[in-house]
Amino acid sequence: MNAEIYAARRGLARRKMAEQRLGGLLVTLDANRYYLSGFELHDPQANESSGCLLLLPGGEDWLCTDPRYEEAARRLWPENQILIYSGTSQASGTINRLLRSRVKGALGVEGRCISMAFCRDVSSGLRVRSADGLVESLRMIKDEAEIALMRASAALNHKLMEWVPGVLRPGHSEKQLAWEVEQFFRNHGAEDVSFKSIVAVGANAALPHALPGEDKVREGACVLLDCGCRLNDYCSDQSRTFWVGEKAPDYFRRALDQVQEAQRLAIRSIRPGVRCNEAYAVAHDYFDRLGVAQHFNHGLGHGIGLQTHEPPSLNPKNETILRPGMITSVEPGLYYPEWGGVRWEHMALVTEDGCELL
Repeated sequence: MNAEIYAARRGLARRKMAEQRLGGLLVTLDANRYYLSGFELHDPQANESSGCLLLLPGGEDWLCTDPRYEEAARRLWPENQILIYSGTSQASGTINRLLRSRVKGALGVEGRCISMAFCRDVSSGLRVRSADGLVESLRMIKDEAEIALMRASAALNHKLMEWVPGVLRPGHSEKQLAWEVEQFFRNHGAEDVSFKSIVAVGANAALPHALPGEDKVREGACVLLDCGCRLNDYCSDQSRTFWVGEKAPDYFRRALDQVQEAQRLAIRSIRPGVRCNEAYAVAHDYFDRLGVAQHFNHGLGHGIGLQTHEPPSLNPKNETILRPGMITSVEPGLYYPEWGGVRWEHMALVTEDGCELL
């Protein structure tokens, strides 16, 4: 991405700020900060931050960070609009002084991703208003450059899924398979996995977010794999469920057929103007007609981009209207504690007249 793209995105964010009558927007979520500036996609860990971005109505935006990232900031940002604070413990006070000198009116903050203590200290003496979702509403609609990156990330995930059956050998543990998946992605150009791979053998596949353990792949059992890669900053996410052995039993084939049909129907329903909960209802209602809806215990899908889980969510309560450029997973599943479960996932791009599988 070049500087003009980030500047254009900040311009769109300023329009949202004007609509909400904000005199400033403090961007603290790492993916949002990166989307608007190109600076540091990931914070080091949950209790640390690489910095924040202050957007102002007039465009004199500030990048705030600590000395570890000073040179990286200079490569992206005008030096006279970089604020360097001395360590995390000093961040809130130093940033507060900047805010009080620059923000005229209400300050928008991303309340869902900052601590109460930091929000209290950084906003002392200022009028604060929630701006949760402001940047995410822009990120929901991918531009052509983002869509191209998402296609490449999804293509690598497809390549992985084609490779997996050849390594589903009895005796391999869930942990070993998860490690081989990560190696495959990295050996084929990915900079990281987009989330910790879910590998679940047998009854463990009844846990939608199972953690890989020591259970071994074995004949006569299912293996659920949910994984993704981060390629050129953008994530993929796909699930498949395999049967290991000569012939899958009727209960597995029936569940697989039902899940894939629910997915097919849901994908057919995805188009501009459809609400997220309506797409969810297509899959849920199909399962309900079959008498198995109680075994479908999560949403139909979620947005994917710079984060693996981002808006929009295809769940029963979300009334967000689908629009061209949105990319979401479509991943119905059925789960049975006595033997495991089935999930099948594709990534779908909402187009002008329907959707396209990536």
